[in-house]
Amino acid sequence: MIEQVKRIPDRDKRNEQIRAVIQVMATLNPQMKDAPDYRQKLWDHMYIIADFDIDVDSPYPMPDKKEFFSRPEKMHFEEKPIKARCYGRNIENMINLIAAQEDSDDKNEMICTLGHYMRQQYLIWNKDSVADETIFSDMEKLSDGRLKVPEGLQLSTLSSDATFNRPGMMASSGSKSGFSKKSRNKKKKKN
Repeated sequence: MIEQVKRIPDRDKRNEQIRAVIQVMATLNPQMKDAPDYRQKLWDHMYIIADFDIDVDSPYPMPDKKEFFSRPEKMHFEEKPIKARCYGRNIENMINLIAAQEDSDDKNEMICTLGHYMRQQYLIWNKDSVADETIFSDMEKLSDGRLKVPEGLQLSTLSSDATFNRPGMMASSGSKSGFSKKSRNKKKKKN
């Protein structure tokens, strides 16, 4: 339709027809009405379809052709490999932040909280039980010895029936919500 509008010699008629085309585009894409500046996007799409070669009176300026066809800047990622994949880079970053803190009760609390989180992450990827010493040893290795676990620190035990799933995985019970029928029945009885 836009190619036909481009061939109309009369400018007023061409403007009238292009507005009708924009209206058809809006009708064919009703989900665009939720987007901010959807009218401008429709006009931008019309210019792209017309290969930026159409002479009409638009309520919006014609977009720059270079802007649409230029390659985005290359994203730089950290080249350093992850030391322990079961924990990931975020835990490495948390360990570095905690190691940089001065010794205090707050730092000890952060170490304890980090230990609980590391245990959970460990159990997601390794279905075996894990000793506190393993978590504390991993913490010291990941910090290159900068983080010392306080003497006598123990992580509270997790429930024996606690299960953790890998990110994006559904619960093994087969229910979509992650709750077993047993836990749902308990909730019903309480009501």
